[in-house]
Amino acid sequence: MINIKIDIQKNHVVLTPENDEEKAKVTALWKLLVDCVGDSRKLVPIGEYVPQKNDIGASFHIEGLEFGDSSFVEVRLEDDESVICKTCNKLLHLKAGNVIPICCGEMMTVVD
Repeated sequence: MINIKIDIQKNHVVLTPENDEEKAKVTALWKLLVDCVGDSRKLVPIGEYVPQKNDIGASFHIEGLEFGDSSFVEVRLEDDESVICKTCNKLLHLKAGNVIPICCGEMMTVVD
């Protein structure tokens, strides 16, 4: 069950994950939004949020990430591999079955 703590502090919103699943989801969101070098993406509200009217939650569009953008498809490794971010040069050693992470707004590249 996901119950991420949301705290609004003036013009800041803090999402605090309370278990491993929530940490993974906040990490994935962070990697989609944050670009270490260029402009970071923004969350833009979609429609309305009126809990008394319906309880479907608040919806947001990730500005700069188009629907069907294949650059953010989840790709899993078949073997143990190292991956690198071509922007910031972060190097990670991943196990077979791990998802290739997003870094600096792009999927990391498998090192030859």
